[in-house]
Amino acid sequence: MAGGSGDIESARSTSDLSLRWGFIRKVYGILMSQLVLTAIVAGIVVAVKPINRALGHTPWISLALGVFALILLCPLYIYRQKHPLNLILLGFFTILLSLTVGFVCAYTRGNIVLQALILTATITIGLTLFTFWAVNRGYDFGFLGPLLFASVLVLIVWGIIQAFFPIVRMLTSVYTLLGALIFSLYIVYDTYLLIQRFDYDEYVWAAVNLYIDVINLFLYILQFLRGNP
Repeated sequence: MAGGSGDIESARSTSDLSLRWGFIRKVYGILMSQLVLTAIVAGIVVAVKPINRALGHTPWISLALGVFALILLCPLYIYRQKHPLNLILLGFFTILLSLTVGFVCAYTRGNIVLQALILTATITIGLTLFTFWAVNRGYDFGFLGPLLFASVLVLIVWGIIQAFFPIVRMLTSVYTLLGALIFSLYIVYDTYLLIQRFDYDEYVWAAVNLYIDVINLFLYILQFLRGNP
């Protein structure tokens, strides 16, 4: 009987591991689709002059797109487990954020955009591999959640202050580096959640978290490089 019980537990463990890896592959598949869509939409915004001129002459449109994307996070979270509504909302969210990224890239030199892309890809891949290695050895990154949330609140307040009271370039560089560091750590934290905590039917929300991390990391690196050419 003891041997039979052990076989059952082993089978369950193997099944759970298989399901978890299937879930992880699904999330990264969605994430890659989002990033490809972002590259396409941003490329269109940069290449089609009437579009980027329209956004350039009416910057409130870009701001509105970003605000709508943030608002869309609420229904995305509420319906994160409701298929296919979760995928439809995900598509709209990705397009809105992609248009914002395209607007930023349209007014940045091409070599700086390329540098930011390379740095973002390198950091993201490196931190992802590190997190998988660390979690496999028993490290727990759950403690990062509250710290990172508080750090983002500081970033938001600092950003609002900068908008109304421009500060010296050095402090702007510190702000962008701090933002890049925070979202680098968010990649570690959200990858940890992906491996250990997300339910199998939360694949859309898991992909959204990682997508936001990568996009914000890219934008902060881009902002730093623009200020320090």
